[in-house]
Amino acid sequence: MVFNRSHCATYLSGQLAKGFSRSLQSRAADLGFSPGQFPVLLELWQEDGLTQKQLLDRLEVEQATLANTLVRMERGGLIAREPHPRDRRAQIIRLTELGRELERQAVEAAAEADAVLFEGFRQFERELMMEYMRMAIDNARKL
Repeated sequence: MVFNRSHCATYLSGQLAKGFSRSLQSRAADLGFSPGQFPVLLELWQEDGLTQKQLLDRLEVEQATLANTLVRMERGGLIAREPHPRDRRAQIIRLTELGRELERQAVEAAAEADAVLFEGFRQFERELMMEYMRMAIDNARKL
């Protein structure tokens, strides 16, 4: 039996993730962030002042990955850290003015990146694809 990767959802989902990342890459770079930083920004735009642990729980990434991402974001002037008022081991992560000002443009860049990859899809097909992706992600979280 010959394995055909074009019939393998795990292979296709990896390729799709790479495609979305590439689609966002140049747009994000022009604005001063990377696709890997976008999920952190989304969380902080929704609720600024989270701890690293709270971000870890929400983003479902490895601790080392998040730590490195936060270092790069701090170096890039997107976030600042401050001591937690009750936990000496924790730090509060806040958006800087630059990080806050980036929201509208970054969300537009992500929408443009999506539009490129959904080119040729009818609206209901795009909505169905998004729903199927959410369902597969929910199933993956159950593993």
